[in-house]
Amino acid sequence: MSDRIPGFTSTGSKRPAALFGDAVPGLPARMVSARGADVWDDRGNRYTDYIMALGAVALGYAHPAVTAAVTAAAEAGAVGPLPPVLEDELAAVISRRMPWIESLRFLKTGAEAMAAAVRIARAHTGRSDVLGSGYHGWLDWAQAPGTPGVPDGAAISGTLPFADVERGRAAIRAAGDRLAAVAFEPIVLAEPGGEWLRMLREETRRSGAILIIDEIKTGCRLAVGGATERYGLEPDLVVLGKAIANGFPLALVGGRREIMEAATRTWISSTLATEFVSLAACRATLDVMERSEVPAHLARIGGRLLGGLRDLAGRHPHLVRRVLGIPEMCFLEMEEADGIRLARAAARRGLLFKRSAYNFVSLAHDEPVVDATLALLDEALSDRG
Repeated sequence: MSDRIPGFTSTGSKRPAALFGDAVPGLPARMVSARGADVWDDRGNRYTDYIMALGAVALGYAHPAVTAAVTAAAEAGAVGPLPPVLEDELAAVISRRMPWIESLRFLKTGAEAMAAAVRIARAHTGRSDVLGSGYHGWLDWAQAPGTPGVPDGAAISGTLPFADVERGRAAIRAAGDRLAAVAFEPIVLAEPGGEWLRMLREETRRSGAILIIDEIKTGCRLAVGGATERYGLEPDLVVLGKAIANGFPLALVGGRREIMEAATRTWISSTLATEFVSLAACRATLDVMERSEVPAHLARIGGRLLGGLRDLAGRHPHLVRRVLGIPEMCFLEMEEADGIRLARAAARRGLLFKRSAYNFVSLAHDEPVVDATLALLDEALSDRG
């Protein structure tokens, strides 16, 4: 194993320890290409994939429409000294499709966009405290107090247990007029209840805090407009990332115009936020999302997968505790050692299937692929090796 990159790879969730519990001879560690729902490792082995770049790919790898768009953008120069026309054009497309995003800023990663949302909320309100519910990235503001390398006072003020209405209400009220924002993921292992969503909206309005919806995983999956569209939510700010550009590095923070105006009174800027390639990938991705009704496909195919996982849980109750998630993003909950064995046994059968949250279907997955996957998982669950 190379020691040139501490921890094996720059993306922590892709290291062998995260996927298979450790680096194991014969299991995939590095890849060379991907197309559709398939990935090839550096030994030439092909795998059917459900990790889908940690949810960043919803159309399938190397989708031809996206590839054509990014090729043209690269040939046009990729980046330059002025903001591209495409930036404003894409912002208009997004605002028309998601009218709750009245204005927006583009960035490169979900973590960066969440940090921008928090800074905008603090600048708008003049307050400092932030409460979170879910995973919001690796930057200082989103880490628990005491995290190595995070200065005192930079970490998140507190967390809200997902879907716990009474504890959430109490935490928001306790923060009082120090509270700048509440950030939350709309899906954490299960769908939220309506009472939880109403409480967040009502309590943040009552306190004058900004409600930030972290749609990094759910955007372009639950609907083109994510959970905000599916559940009819009323956010102040929304953060989108991952699937909006089908694997190309792009994220955005957007929302109510009067709140987003605070972005001009603080400093939020990234050299490559306006490179052409990812903007072109996003526009092409949104076109395919609409034309091919991708969220409906994900719900249907994901529902087939989810139903099959529940059947497997019934056949292997000594191994599978329960099935968690929703059709578009789901997994088997198991003891750690059993989950590791399953991930390794699946990979030996040509299947990349995460042992924790989440596995994702894409436009490239169809009924025969899902049925073959379930058969392989059944074999893997029966593997005592």
